[in-house]
Amino acid sequence: MTATYTAQMSTRSGGWRLYVALLGDLVSEWPEHDFGPGPAIPTPAERSRALTALGFVFTDGAEWEWEEYSATTGDDTSPVRLLASIRVRSWDGGAS
Repeated sequence: MTATYTAQMSTRSGGWRLYVALLGDLVSEWPEHDFGPGPAIPTPAERSRALTALGFVFTDGAEWEWEEYSATTGDDTSPVRLLASIRVRSWDGGAS
């Protein structure tokens, strides 16, 4: 069975970053890509290229899911943050 992971994208330090959560794997750091400064959300093509560069591809039928949450938990007047996620697998079909 091919291992699948969750790739997530969020803002950090004024720019977007994409990372692959390798839960349960013995890794010191998760693979990540920083899109650089700027408020623009990376396009689906840019996200796909970043994941490919990290060694991952989308699983069949996977679609980006967006979630919003408060910057300050429990405070509905705080700024809204966005988190995107999608299921991916290693490009070679094995564990990363």
